[in-house]
Amino acid sequence: MGAGCASSQFDLGILDRLAQGRSPVHSLDPRAKLLAVLAFAVAVVSVDKYALGDLLVFFIFPFFLLARSNIPPSYVLRRTLAVAPFAVMVGLFNPFLDHQTVLEIGGFAVTGGWVSLATIILRVLLTVSALVLLAASTGIPALGQAGEKLGLPSIFVAQLLGLYRYLFLLVAESRRVHLAFRLRAVSGQRPNWRVFASILAQLLLRSLERAHRVYQAMLCRGFDGEIRRLDHAHFTKRDWVFLLGWLGGFAALRFLHPAEIIGRFVMRLGG
Repeated sequence: MGAGCASSQFDLGILDRLAQGRSPVHSLDPRAKLLAVLAFAVAVVSVDKYALGDLLVFFIFPFFLLARSNIPPSYVLRRTLAVAPFAVMVGLFNPFLDHQTVLEIGGFAVTGGWVSLATIILRVLLTVSALVLLAASTGIPALGQAGEKLGLPSIFVAQLLGLYRYLFLLVAESRRVHLAFRLRAVSGQRPNWRVFASILAQLLLRSLERAHRVYQAMLCRGFDGEIRRLDHAHFTKRDWVFLLGWLGGFAALRFLHPAEIIGRFVMRLGG
């Protein structure tokens, strides 16, 4: 529990530091990046469940963001692969339910169940990698402000940003509770369900008390339900080029099927 809390707090700190970097992607308007990633996710999800090649070409967008943002590839890879087991669980039974042969490789028949499982995993990896790069190159506060400018209710944005901002306090409180248990417990002893329930109850009570104090402090400083930022991004020509260029690129990748075009071209060269 303690190691996990420390790791979570460290990860949140890394995300904030990465968002403060300088790169062509960092300097884009958060709204342009947010809309581009949303359009990317829609395009990826709409690809046919058997169109494995069509999904592979969509990796060009995460690779572009990675190359132009100076974000460590290891950071993106670890967070993206962390959700891979959940993607496998979603399509785990597909190979047993779909026995239709849709592909042959070297004389071996590949059923639709295996192909659809692969496309589910690819969809998750594509969308999660894009979201990780979006958060790391923009920051959660800037994304919240972008969402509010795009029409999200201000109360929802305030709740989201408040949760993110004070998640650090919850993690720190969890570490203190865990440390208190370790100091009072026998060496190597793990908490049973009763002790664990008591720890959770104490954490809940402390969190509620801290939340009340934080809210009272915010009211004393003039909080009126809106979280304001000092820096205000503005759409520039460069932002429009990025957004419209990628929207057109996603449409081309989705409807022109470049994987098939490349495959036919390679076959002609081989023939």
